[in-house]
Amino acid sequence: MPADSASSINLTHHFLIAMPGLQDEVFSRSVVYLCEHSERGALGLVINKPSDINLRNLFEKVELPLHRSDLKEAPVLQGGPVQTERGFVLHEAISAGEDSSEAVYASTMFIEGAGLEMTTSKDVLEALSTGAGPRKVLVSLGYSSWGEGQLESELAENSWLTVGADPAVIFDTPIEQRYDRALALLGLQSWMLSPDAGHA
Repeated sequence: MPADSASSINLTHHFLIAMPGLQDEVFSRSVVYLCEHSERGALGLVINKPSDINLRNLFEKVELPLHRSDLKEAPVLQGGPVQTERGFVLHEAISAGEDSSEAVYASTMFIEGAGLEMTTSKDVLEALSTGAGPRKVLVSLGYSSWGEGQLESELAENSWLTVGADPAVIFDTPIEQRYDRALALLGLQSWMLSPDAGHA
């Protein structure tokens, strides 16, 4: 294996699962969905830390009605410590023409190999407010980011476990179960992770 293979690892569409030793206030017991990972760094959303507002409150703040009864009580998540006033919407990919209008939002990142997109423009909220828009959505305030080489060094320090992401954990699993469900993708349970464990 070439020596630089570790530096070219691509964890796009993976979960980062915080190890018990990671005591950071934001990331302790967190599951982060990585939307993008390259040699320049990584960007993701914490998917298991609810904020104190739900989608109905958020839509009131941005002065939009919300005609999606399935979403009104859904919590807005704390996606990470960066740009915490800004909304990030993770949703299933919508191809142009699937909605009544061309459902391609103004500011969307297509997540390679995932069938998912992350949108930061208000038009996705406007679509949801009318009862349209993507069926499966996760809305967060803020995001998580790592600079060049930063995530790789945290992985080397055993701060995170990684596993290929399962959209069912993001969209269909109650928030309080997402950490354990993500661990289960690796065949692990949280009691198996000792906070003072070294390299196995």
